[in-house]
Amino acid sequence: MRLQAYIDGLNLFIHLIKLSSSEDLANIGHLGGEFAAQGLGKTIYVESYGCAANKADLEIMLAHILNSGYKLSGRPDGADIILVNTCGVKKPTEDRMIERIRQLSRLGKPLVVSGCLPKINLGAIVKAAPNVSALLDPYSVDKISAALKAAESGERRRIFFSDRPPIKVEQPKIRLNRVIEIIPISEGCLGACTFCCVRFARGTLFSYPPNLIVDRVRRVVSEGVREIWLTSQDNGAYGLDIGTNLAELLKECCSVDGDFFIRVGMMNPNHAKKILHDLISAYRDKRIFKFLHIPVQSGDDWILKQMNRKYTVEEFKMVVQAFREEIPDITIATDIICGFPGESKDAFERTLRLMEEIKPDIINISKFFPRPNTPAALMKQIDTREISLRSRMMTELANKISLNRNERWIGWEGRILIDEEGTSGSWIGRNYAYKPVVVRSQEDLLGKTVNVKIIEAHTNYLEAKIID
Repeated sequence: MRLQAYIDGLNLFIHLIKLSSSEDLANIGHLGGEFAAQGLGKTIYVESYGCAANKADLEIMLAHILNSGYKLSGRPDGADIILVNTCGVKKPTEDRMIERIRQLSRLGKPLVVSGCLPKINLGAIVKAAPNVSALLDPYSVDKISAALKAAESGERRRIFFSDRPPIKVEQPKIRLNRVIEIIPISEGCLGACTFCCVRFARGTLFSYPPNLIVDRVRRVVSEGVREIWLTSQDNGAYGLDIGTNLAELLKECCSVDGDFFIRVGMMNPNHAKKILHDLISAYRDKRIFKFLHIPVQSGDDWILKQMNRKYTVEEFKMVVQAFREEIPDITIATDIICGFPGESKDAFERTLRLMEEIKPDIINISKFFPRPNTPAALMKQIDTREISLRSRMMTELANKISLNRNERWIGWEGRILIDEEGTSGSWIGRNYAYKPVVVRSQEDLLGKTVNVKIIEAHTNYLEAKIID
């Protein structure tokens, strides 16, 4: 029987620790009592961090953990083994996790560390937890049971690194939100950005076969999933290693019958521009959320070259403008790095002006921090006080733009899909442009579609009332 059949019984506490504004703190998931009764082995406490791809990896590992007879614990001091699924994209995130690993190590329990950090900074993990039992990279999620067995038998510093990932779309998994299915469409990327360390963990592009992805879509829709996230390190690069592309994949996914939405994950401008016409055509399908995450990182072409980003500011603008011409209400999200080495004040001003011109709905802002073994770490660094100043200036502008973009939705009436439970009787849904909309109801609305009217706009979300 599929593990998902057990999703509505015993409480499962997976602690997702809030590390930044883009990561949510939540207690999530349910597992059926029948399966729990079979789990007569050791208990595992799990903490997980990071992006949608890391959450998908967690869901796969949970299925293997439970299939192997382990049970899950809500408390680290009450568990037999501790598992930490890590992220390593930013230095502040890494620092917090290393400290957390150090704290958990002091409990004297067998400790397993998975995710991106073992490949990015293995030494920091071992220094924080010299007796760490086992370490896994993102290519080794299917080896989690072997890692737990190694921890259970008292092994130390056992490394589970693999040369290539399993076909993750075929792996068993525990869906932590019964409404949302996260489907990894590929692993790794084709880039070599000078600031990025994730490529050390996720490797080069490895696209999963489109027929298996479409089969997964068809199956999860039949199981009641209403929202599907297609995720990878760069969705725009999907298929370039196997003779296909993202636009073709989206059209195939939309051939599946059912009432569902697809959220397309991040894509870089240099790949999006090559399939722009077909990509916009695919986005016209009503089942694709009108949401485009396209990072620019800087509004200065010289800085983009230093970053090895493979596109120009004008090419980024061209992609955004083409989408907006065809889909005026599309939500645009982008990413900005403040204080990259060599970024002059004029270069930063150009980035500010670009944001004022493009007016993205969402601007994800990162302060530059050098990451291990990256070319940018060897470049002359900008003073951290100047970086903080630029980050504050960009944040102020981003908040202003986001609020103004959200205010355009006041008075809008339409349907939203409720995909998350809020607090104090609130629910969070998404409209066709993937705008987060908060409504209040004492009913269980998760997975339902409701008609609403937007009554108030905030920087990061909209408020609405339910209407008939």
